[in-house]
Amino acid sequence: MTVRSRRKGSVDSSVYRDEGKTLLDARYTRRRRRSWFNYCIFGGISGLSILAILLTTNLLLALATLYWTTDPDDVFTHWGGLNSGTEGLNWYPTDFTRNIQPIPCHSHNDYWRRIPLFSALRHGCTGVEADVWLFNDDLFVGHNTASLTPNRTFTSLYIDPLVRILENQNPNTDFYNGTTNGVFDVDPAQTLTLLIDVKTSGAETWPWILKQLEPLRERGWLSFVDGEVVHTRPITVVGTGNTRFDILTQNETYRDTFFDAPLDTMWEPRHTLLSSTSHSPLTEDDDETQERTSSLLTPSESTSPSPETHDLGQGLSGTTPTSKFTTLNSYYASVSLHKAIGRIWRGRLSDAQMAILRGQIRGAHSRGLKARYWDLPAWPLGLRNHVWDVLIKEGMDVLNVDDLRGASRLAW
Repeated sequence: MTVRSRRKGSVDSSVYRDEGKTLLDARYTRRRRRSWFNYCIFGGISGLSILAILLTTNLLLALATLYWTTDPDDVFTHWGGLNSGTEGLNWYPTDFTRNIQPIPCHSHNDYWRRIPLFSALRHGCTGVEADVWLFNDDLFVGHNTASLTPNRTFTSLYIDPLVRILENQNPNTDFYNGTTNGVFDVDPAQTLTLLIDVKTSGAETWPWILKQLEPLRERGWLSFVDGEVVHTRPITVVGTGNTRFDILTQNETYRDTFFDAPLDTMWEPRHTLLSSTSHSPLTEDDDETQERTSSLLTPSESTSPSPETHDLGQGLSGTTPTSKFTTLNSYYASVSLHKAIGRIWRGRLSDAQMAILRGQIRGAHSRGLKARYWDLPAWPLGLRNHVWDVLIKEGMDVLNVDDLRGASRLAW
């Protein structure tokens, strides 16, 4: 074989090897791409399968929680049934409030509950409200006259049940003979606020209220003022609505009822400081915020009520420009939230509205009173929860609620 032919064969062999290598590389590349594609498909399917399992598990746990969670109202399942021991309105088991933690919420329009008074206590509320109407020498409870019925009286819905409750909490036995235990087993020293919203004439209705409170009074269960000292007892009675301040405070030496003072007249700036260059007081509040705050306060909200006051509603009835509200005559300081700060826009309180809240709460606390706002938004829930959260963080003392279950689930 000639050298030329050997070189030609060598070249042909080299070409074949290169082509074979190229084919192998292409096949390897295709396999590699196919492997990555398979890995992606398998990984995606596996991830989605795991996510589906987790979501299914979470759904099953949520359903199980709803199914097995104890509803506070379950205790009322057989309420009023034959041979249940609850045929009367004044039934109260000795362990009714066992393991119930009192929370600073007020049961607004409590008489609307399935079981007035008991529903609020079961959720831990430390305050209840009764709208009271005087007709035919008796006190009836209801939101308006159309809802009044002969059997729903102030005595049957509140006085008699409270007497029975406190009798069970303060038994006369060989082991105990006292009158100081309140309605809550967890915190016997916690007083229950009975807010009485007088709907008819204050001057005519109030004497009947005092008369029907006698069963609680004679057993020593009403908080009272003796001279200059306030004595706290299991029940603290507060008059609002058409309750007359002048009539409530007639007895200057002894009283066992308190007034719901006007919170909107108590706005105070933050702590004042003396200027280093002059004796004029300076406040920590910034001037622009105070100007915005003043613009939101209407004349009726920033000044004292007129001397010509009779049945003018919460915080105004029977007051004068010189009326002073202290712990010796008042307990709550309240106002409608809408009246105090106006409409809430964009689901959040403005700086000016926050300044009003803080100033009014400061004013109530400086007088030793408990700040309370009513007429809170109930919907949407996001706005309601935001308002609740703001009021609690700003130091409001009692939360006015309609949704007892929602309030009891808050992180107090």
